[in-house]
Amino acid sequence: MTRILLALVLVLGLAGCGFHLRNKLMLPTDTAPVKVVSTAPYSELVKLLNRSLLASGAKLADEDSKEPSTQLQVLSERWGDLPIAIDSQGRAQEYSLRYAVIFIFRREDGSELVPQQVIELSRDYVSPPTDATGTTTEREILADELRREMSASIIRRIDSVVRAEIEKGGSLSAPKAKPAEGAVPAVPVPATKH
Repeated sequence: MTRILLALVLVLGLAGCGFHLRNKLMLPTDTAPVKVVSTAPYSELVKLLNRSLLASGAKLADEDSKEPSTQLQVLSERWGDLPIAIDSQGRAQEYSLRYAVIFIFRREDGSELVPQQVIELSRDYVSPPTDATGTTTEREILADELRREMSASIIRRIDSVVRAEIEKGGSLSAPKAKPAEGAVPAVPVPATKH
């Protein structure tokens, strides 16, 4: 009985603080298939993004397809190691592994749905100058973790923009052209008889 009561209190506490499980990426059913485009088409990030899109219910476009598709373009992936602590002999002992990706999400007509933006993630790791082998393994594990987190972050950014667009009553299809501000709408001119 105590366990049930404790579980109930935890659930109510989490609900009260606004915690909720993440939903899947919400794409309208009429969305064209999504293609992940990158300068490194076989990178681990591209594979993770394709898996995440599939898991979210998106339909992926065929690589060779000429049909219009929405595109998630990975414009750049950058890695860097920044020393953040040194020992008494001036050798770096701790690093910050940084990972930055620039991406853009386009509608099938090429217009931007999610404008170009950068996501940067980092993790710190210890690298004793005397143990290079262990450091390499730890860095690779952190790099894999950062790639997975980057994929999830990109999908969340796309999802938040898509949800906002749908709440406004919009869609993923190309926006309708609006007359320029201050423009006079065209008025049909009646035909004259001679």
